[in-house]
Amino acid sequence: MDYIAIGLGLFLLIKGGDWLMEAAVAMSLKLNIPKIIIGMTVVSFATSAPELIVSIKAALLGHPDLALGNVLGSNVANLAFVLGIVILIAPIGVAKNFYKLDWPMMFLSSLIFYFFVVQDGILSSIEGLILVILLFVFLVFLLFFQGKTINEDAVEASISSKKMIGALLVVGGFFLWLGSEVLIKGAVSLAQDLGVSERIISISIVSVGTSIPELTASVIAIINKEKALSLGNLIGSNVFNVLAVMGITSLIQPIVVEDQNLLEFDFLWMLGISLSILPLVFLFKRYKLGRIEGVILLVSYVFFILQMIL
Repeated sequence: MDYIAIGLGLFLLIKGGDWLMEAAVAMSLKLNIPKIIIGMTVVSFATSAPELIVSIKAALLGHPDLALGNVLGSNVANLAFVLGIVILIAPIGVAKNFYKLDWPMMFLSSLIFYFFVVQDGILSSIEGLILVILLFVFLVFLLFFQGKTINEDAVEASISSKKMIGALLVVGGFFLWLGSEVLIKGAVSLAQDLGVSERIISISIVSVGTSIPELTASVIAIINKEKALSLGNLIGSNVFNVLAVMGITSLIQPIVVEDQNLLEFDFLWMLGISLSILPLVFLFKRYKLGRIEGVILLVSYVFFILQMIL
């Protein structure tokens, strides 16, 4: 029954996030908001909505390890699992902007996040506010200094009716709320039944599930031979998970780490995988991530999961 609850919760989260993104993009275009702003804010926020809702709900219900493990696991999954699968299907080129801005921002935000938590085992409201402020600074910098390099055609609206937009916003938001309720209860119950920690369930099952939207979008882009796909998309998702999801969650409910393995292993894995992406870009083929790198990343993810359950 727990597996059914987790599966249903993930389905509701994925569909809710998908509908919310469609409605938000369509509404933004109707309001004549530039696509560059939509891409950097509305789309990024919507694709991270499952992680955000799950983390907030878990923290409020007294399961901080679920909230933290969800983000740590999602960030590892985005780079090792999702990116690994994507570049196994088709190699992708890496723009120079990757090592000038995208990767440094991701790694810096991850380090700041780690420093905040590791010093006292708590991500406080003040620290959460700092993370959110850093996100806004990053978005403003992208808008004014990097705007010309972003593909304006990458965001399109598939709906135009105001009633449909309103309906999708309401239904999408409801699905996110209901999905988070069902998923967290199922995950906590499963952890209790199996006699394992909430950390293991959150990092292995919940985090992969909340990363499915990124995986689906990336694979569809590859199949459709869309050139807009880049490493920066997944890098940006990780930045948003740290600065927005953890920042907003801790503003609402400070996060107290209960399982020290999150600090001693999972944080270090997130930092290690993030750090490894930079040399992989130059290791075999300069400015390109191909199938060899994909195998390395997927093998790393397998080790990451095995070190938790063995």
